[in-house]
Amino acid sequence: MALLKSAAGVFSTAAFRLTASILATFTLLAAVVAYLLFQQTNDVLSEQVIATLRDEAATLSREAEMGGLAGLTEAVRVRSRPDGPGLYYLANGQGQKLAGNLNRVPPELSANPKGAVFRYERGSGASARTHLAVAVPAPIMPLPLTPAPWTSGVKLVVGRDVEEQRIFAERMKGIFFFGFGVLTLAGLLGGLAIGRVVMGRIETMTSASRSIMAGDLSRRIPLAGSGDELDDLALSLNAMLERIEQLMNGLKEVSDNIAHDLKTPLNRLRNRAEASLRDPRGEAAHKEGLERTIEEADELIKTFNALLLIARLEAGAVEENSETFELGALVRDVTELYQPVAEEAGQSLAVETADGPLIRANKQLVVQAVANLIDNAMKYGSVLTAREGAKAGAGQGGANGAASTISITVSHAGTNAEIAVADRGPGISAADRERVLKRFVRLEQSRTAPGTGLGLSLVAAVARLHKGAVRLEDNAPGLRVVLSLPV
Repeated sequence: MALLKSAAGVFSTAAFRLTASILATFTLLAAVVAYLLFQQTNDVLSEQVIATLRDEAATLSREAEMGGLAGLTEAVRVRSRPDGPGLYYLANGQGQKLAGNLNRVPPELSANPKGAVFRYERGSGASARTHLAVAVPAPIMPLPLTPAPWTSGVKLVVGRDVEEQRIFAERMKGIFFFGFGVLTLAGLLGGLAIGRVVMGRIETMTSASRSIMAGDLSRRIPLAGSGDELDDLALSLNAMLERIEQLMNGLKEVSDNIAHDLKTPLNRLRNRAEASLRDPRGEAAHKEGLERTIEEADELIKTFNALLLIARLEAGAVEENSETFELGALVRDVTELYQPVAEEAGQSLAVETADGPLIRANKQLVVQAVANLIDNAMKYGSVLTAREGAKAGAGQGGANGAASTISITVSHAGTNAEIAVADRGPGISAADRERVLKRFVRLEQSRTAPGTGLGLSLVAAVARLHKGAVRLEDNAPGLRVVLSLPV
């Protein structure tokens, strides 16, 4: 029963149906070609036989012209061998048979005087057999100006036994049908084998997909190693599954991080509003509480706006709005905006840009990415600054100044333009550099420092949108972040 179900499943596969369709088309076309070839061969053989008979009839007519009825009779008698292929019938004007190995004029000649196919009995008694033959009438003409009353009513039929040709044709038909039967059977068996192979591989893919749908996102579709289109499909599906697993893990991580990063400020927002309502100072306390609540709400809105922008960038839903601009000038403008903030924090921004380079990109997004890089460097580069400042004291301003310098460079790198922002902070270990490009990832586990963990994620999303890349390198000490964009 299982075998029947398996066979039924194979018969219903697309591979078997396709093979059967190709086989049926090929068989039909081959049958048409073989039939036309057979008919053409049969027509050629028939024309050759009839041409031969007409030539022989013409020869006998010349015998009659020269030798009269007696000469014609003798010629027919000599040619009429009992077992020979030649068939003859000669009768005088009174209908009496004079010579020949046929008993009568074939009645088929009455319907077709130019020549006809007929059957006749050959042999006698138990050995008699029906044979197929072709015959044509031979005209008997007297010599010119010579009275020949003997020609009146004389009938001469010249024929040929074609039984061997008929047997050959029947054998060819048998071989034809046998060959096509074998071809059809082989095709069906081949289709069955192909269907089983394809169905087996598809069943493997189906089994893997069921496991994945059941929750095993680490499962992958096995490859046969043949390098065929099914292996290509499996590779594409595995790459898709890899991406889905990454997205699901990222979604889980984002969900966990949202719980940490948004729940605390929301609770703080609520507690602050409640405390303001209970403050005995009255209207002044209420106003102060509302102002601080608005500030907290603005920070939350910024977080959600950053999340929305990253999602739109990754989905490719941001309008292109590309324009050609000088990257060095743009970086200098953004640095000037941050220079006062850096000075207040005891830091300095050192800018080094080459002429140009010109790039074509979304200018607002590039500005946002550069601003995020500078903001990160100022925020986390100051950690080392504070530590060194505490150790060095007020008398070591030179060392402290070196530690608080953030360098920003713009340079060419082949077909790309690179923006590098380097600080002298604690840096990021090589194991964490890939991870910090994800959303809400913060290496400070206590999460007491300001920030949401979306800065580098936004930079990475801008780079992907413009077919660029982000690299995190060691600045010894500190971190060097390189944003690469195609020129």
